[in-house]
Amino acid sequence: MSITVKDVQHVAKLARLQLSPEEEAVFTEQMNAILQYAEKLNELDTENVKPTTHVLQVSNVMRDDVVKESLSQEEALLNAPEDEDGHFKVPAVLE
Repeated sequence: MSITVKDVQHVAKLARLQLSPEEEAVFTEQMNAILQYAEKLNELDTENVKPTTHVLQVSNVMRDDVVKESLSQEEALLNAPEDEDGHFKVPAVLE
């Protein structure tokens, strides 16, 4: 499979890009180089390679969900600019 200038023109049209003939030639060459490299990767023997979803070892960084003591309502409202009846008082967002 190879990319033609018509393919580049079509993609440029979809992206609403105006390319000069020189740019079309450059992009055609670059896209073909990318495809050639991808085809070269297909030559690798991956028969004994396990499928993976990530190249790095991934571990769960979340802590255990353990119930802990939290702030009291009064402590939570200490730094509030305004409070009313035990709740944060905020400006009205609806008129």
